[in-house]
Amino acid sequence: MSYSVLNTKKVIDVIKYRWIWLTLSLILLLPGLFAMFWSIKVYPTHTPLLVGIDFTGGTIIQYSVNEEVSVDEIGKIRTKLLEKDIENPVIQVLKPVNTDPNQSTIKNILSIRTQFSETGQNESIDKVSEIISADYPDAHIVQVNSVGPLLGKQLFINSMIAVGLALLAIVMYLTLRFHLEFALVAFLALFHDVIFVIGVFSILGLMYGVHIDSLFVTAILTVLGFSVHDTIVVFDRIRENLKFYSKKATYDDIVNASVNQTLARSINTSLTTLITLGALYFFGGVTTKDFVLVMILGIIIGTYSSIFFASTLVALWNDIVEAKRLKAGV
Repeated sequence: MSYSVLNTKKVIDVIKYRWIWLTLSLILLLPGLFAMFWSIKVYPTHTPLLVGIDFTGGTIIQYSVNEEVSVDEIGKIRTKLLEKDIENPVIQVLKPVNTDPNQSTIKNILSIRTQFSETGQNESIDKVSEIISADYPDAHIVQVNSVGPLLGKQLFINSMIAVGLALLAIVMYLTLRFHLEFALVAFLALFHDVIFVIGVFSILGLMYGVHIDSLFVTAILTVLGFSVHDTIVVFDRIRENLKFYSKKATYDDIVNASVNQTLARSINTSLTTLITLGALYFFGGVTTKDFVLVMILGIIIGTYSSIFFASTLVALWNDIVEAKRLKAGV
């Protein structure tokens, strides 16, 4: 125990409680996975997330409302829209950030998403406006966005290609930089992080009607970059310590020491980033809230996976390899 790598102060004994961390990861992922499978079953698009008009095509009409909108009122609005032949309307109530004193009376932004209609789009908007004006006489249209179904489908395909290429490039880089097992573990950690974030938004979609758009994909790609960056720092320290102490300390001790050596850096980096994102979430615009929320969730789970998930998988992988060598008598 005289070697410097083993004298590293253990803030967290990661390897000793590896099964606790892996079980915690499973607990974090299961609700989201269940929500994703349920979403595929109940959504007309059969997607694991409630997708916005960027991917399906449609129209979003947003109204400024000078009073609070209750859940019961949202249900009544939806019923009236269905009676007017507005198919599958998605209604959200957004909280505006009022920077102009002249607009301080605006309590909510009522966002209504409808399917795209090539022949009667203006007629659909008029129907929606008629219903909203009847319930909220002071309501005013603040924004209308429309995307055709063909463009939405192409955006979805391009988004999936972008995510796939990013993952492939990351795995190739890690394979060249480290060993194949490190690359595979990093890929599992990235998959762990992405599934968690998607799962949370799947739950939000089912419970609160939160839908995703192209900004969501942008945020996911950013999360991938941040997560793999944090993982590389831990892996790099493990590799350096293995170079000098592989014959003097056990693999588990080296991994444990490496995690603790990089722990402060990982937490400090994530914390400072979260402070900035927190300011953007609470004081930024309504249109970027979901984007910032993806970033917040991604950084939190990315920091967790780099410290507790990826490192324990590396140690577990080594245990399996060593067990096979002993069994083979090598």
